[in-house]
Amino acid sequence: LLLAVCWNGCHIPEMTQISPKTLPSDAFPRISDRVVSEETALWRTNFTDPGLQRLVDDAIAGNADLRIARQRVEAARSQLAAARGALLPSAGVGAGAGLSRYGLYTMEGAGNSGVPIYNGETIPRNLPNFEAGFQASWEIDLWGKLRGRKDAASARLLAGEAGRQLVLTSLVTDLGGLYYDLAASKSSMAIVNESIQLQSDALQAARILKDAASATTLAIEQFEARLYSLQATRLELQQHIVDIESALRILVGDSQYSMDGGITNLTSITTPTLGKSIPSDWLVRRPDIRAAELELAAANADVRVARAAFFPTVNITGTLGLEAFRADLLPYGQSAAYTVAGGIVAPLVNRSAIRAQFQQAGTAELEALARYFQSIVNAWVEVQGQQAKLDGLENLRQVKGREAELLQKSVGTASELFANRRASYLEVLTTRQAALDARLSLVDIARRQFRLQIALYRALGGG
Repeated sequence: LLLAVCWNGCHIPEMTQISPKTLPSDAFPRISDRVVSEETALWRTNFTDPGLQRLVDDAIAGNADLRIARQRVEAARSQLAAARGALLPSAGVGAGAGLSRYGLYTMEGAGNSGVPIYNGETIPRNLPNFEAGFQASWEIDLWGKLRGRKDAASARLLAGEAGRQLVLTSLVTDLGGLYYDLAASKSSMAIVNESIQLQSDALQAARILKDAASATTLAIEQFEARLYSLQATRLELQQHIVDIESALRILVGDSQYSMDGGITNLTSITTPTLGKSIPSDWLVRRPDIRAAELELAAANADVRVARAAFFPTVNITGTLGLEAFRADLLPYGQSAAYTVAGGIVAPLVNRSAIRAQFQQAGTAELEALARYFQSIVNAWVEVQGQQAKLDGLENLRQVKGREAELLQKSVGTASELFANRRASYLEVLTTRQAALDARLSLVDIARRQFRLQIALYRALGGG
């Protein structure tokens, strides 16, 4: 008995006091590199920019949502272990002491009065009782109630794992979208800075022409106003960059995270080309579809559990140990005691509550089935929608690229004509504005292409 108590005590897990100041380094273990590599293989194959891949690795290590999802999986794993344990007999060890006094006008009091108990001693009026031993109980799962709970817990564990993969896919795609937005903003910033420099040169040239009586004050005012407009655009872009970087820090889980030097010019990044022909089994493996399918399986198991509640419960209990009215008599063989009992209990009065639970489980199963069908429809529509945009956006980029190229040439032509007094300042301003708009539009189209590829990656569930 003492060995059993010590053995049990040695296997009690340590409890760590968790606080922000004393948080263990391994409190949030990260996903293994092998699992991350497998679950992001499609991403790393198509989105090969080094800065983006470094950003994704840093976020996987510190993102709070991913940590929460992992803890939910661990909680589901514990529930599965508990459901498996319920199928086995439970056994324990214990000891106790008590004191009983029966009234003399009762069967126990009158019947035991004067009866010898040990070495001529009679049963005392105040009867102590000391006991120590093992206890065991087992619910026999005749109707599959406990097995149904285990199946439900197993399905929910796998659904939780699919949910974690969905969180990982969402994290990667959110990071990719913000990364390309940041790259587009910085590319636009470079274009605006170049335009500001050109506009400053044009303003200086206009002032020289005014001094030579070849330009008017109105032309200088228009050139200067345009310069201020470009500077305002740059300030707006700077604010937008600050907002994007703040969102990236939240996803990475580091308030001091910096992307300085890690952003590549958007126009120099190779556009991913996820295939137009998508195997149908890719959609079936989407984390949200698999999670919905597993939740449906868990709901089906819950129905089996609720149905089994209508049937009797069969239990077997037993004890084996030592019992005596004096503690010093426990080591003797005459103190050995045991009990074995079996019982069967069938619900009788409260069947309406059991019936309500069964109906509730049935409606939950139908709800899970509807969600499963809807997840399949969503996946199909999302993939089709993203595929339909691919060709159109590529054609638009080619047309806009040609337009931007021609307008950029016209900027130099207009400047030369203005310097030779063969073009007005309005023509120069209009040409430069059109060229700037075309270049910024081209950057935005490139950003939309990257965003479209990311949306297609998300629609495929991360592959």
